[in-house]
Amino acid sequence: MTSKEYLTVKDIFGPLMLVEQVEEVTYGELAEVKLSDGQTRRGRVLEIAGDRALVQVFEGTLGIGRDNVRVKFLGKGLEIGVSPDILGRVFDGAGRTIDEGPRIIPEKRLNVNGNPINPYARDYPREFIQTGISSIDGLNTLVRGQKLPIFSCSGLPHARLASQIARQAKVPGSEEAFAVVFAAMGITFEEANYFITDFNRTGALERSVIFINLAEDPPIERLAVPKMALTTAEYLAYELDMHVLVILTDMTNYSEALREVSAARKEVPGRRGYPGYLYTDLATIYERAGRIKGKKGSITQIPILTMPEDDKTHPVPDLTGYITEGQIILSRTLHLQGVYPPVDILPCLSRLKDKGIGKDRTREDHADISNQLYAAYARGKAAKELALILGEGSLTPLDRLFMDFSERLDKEFIQQGEEEDRGIEETLNLGWKLLGRLPRRELKRIRPEYLEKYHKETKE
Repeated sequence: MTSKEYLTVKDIFGPLMLVEQVEEVTYGELAEVKLSDGQTRRGRVLEIAGDRALVQVFEGTLGIGRDNVRVKFLGKGLEIGVSPDILGRVFDGAGRTIDEGPRIIPEKRLNVNGNPINPYARDYPREFIQTGISSIDGLNTLVRGQKLPIFSCSGLPHARLASQIARQAKVPGSEEAFAVVFAAMGITFEEANYFITDFNRTGALERSVIFINLAEDPPIERLAVPKMALTTAEYLAYELDMHVLVILTDMTNYSEALREVSAARKEVPGRRGYPGYLYTDLATIYERAGRIKGKKGSITQIPILTMPEDDKTHPVPDLTGYITEGQIILSRTLHLQGVYPPVDILPCLSRLKDKGIGKDRTREDHADISNQLYAAYARGKAAKELALILGEGSLTPLDRLFMDFSERLDKEFIQQGEEEDRGIEETLNLGWKLLGRLPRRELKRIRPEYLEKYHKETKE
């Protein structure tokens, strides 16, 4: 590692600094930026061209002039110190502790970019993860090693839902250690305080590692947060044999920071000004979830992103949907009706659901009841739309029954308390209770042996 300092800053634009006449500097290398007043800022090499290095300054370049700054390259990439003591701790976007706990003495320091998983070494996701939320566990099941994003909109309770999942998630029937890595990017002080207070109040902090990047913090710092969180998760999963759930919120804020840096570099913009490599960049984050053959631990990801203008075709949710294995979509309509969590189940999808449910995982009837609930709910919604156009008088008695079923499913199955942790048995039994309001002949997606065992027709 060289200790050479450079006084050859050629240009400064936005959060970027161009340094000339550099030697043996590599892409991704950390830099120390020293100002004449004694201030020290951190940076990272974004690009190398001959003897020129483009440095991204984490704290921004405000107050830096070409003549009052010295740049020192540290010969290493961005790293985070890890040890078993990181559980129960809160970090800022630079990986520094911001709680009142003791200083962490790391066992090792890991590069935050991690190592790609060899596709041949990947193990197929199979085990069910119980979130305690019926609309996810019953209909869009999360499987260990999966990446299942939540698509939300401005003003919807995705922060509350994220916090609820973080404190309730578990692998039922397993004695193996379970941990949560929670990374929040570009959030307000109030949101950060809510997360930390809620984790402390419920005791979830003991098995969690939290990274907080505030909206007022440097946007450049935001780009490192998910990488630090995932590096921490990889240490817990593959070295301490833990099952790790990684919750990343909000990936739209992360993408905005990426767009800001891209614009400062004067790169050719893609859709809506985002860089053309947005898909690749998101993939480097999402694809760090999974299971590895021969390793006991696993990493499951729930990225949360807000859709600008409630637009599912916006580049961030659109590209996220291509990379991940499904999506949970929150509905503004359900939220205005007072339903929590406002999960719009019809456009939701978990592509690995069938691999994690059934006999010896959840229950033998899980797949059938999930399919039947979806079918009956869709038929009820169609009947409701018809009633809005032609009037309820145009509906048959059976149509009215399905319409009533869809309304009850919203209020009794999807709706649940923020502190309510439903087991999978309770969720499935609740589904059967709702299906009991429909004639047995209409339950065409459930096998006869399960109808005999579980179905009880109810009438009011």
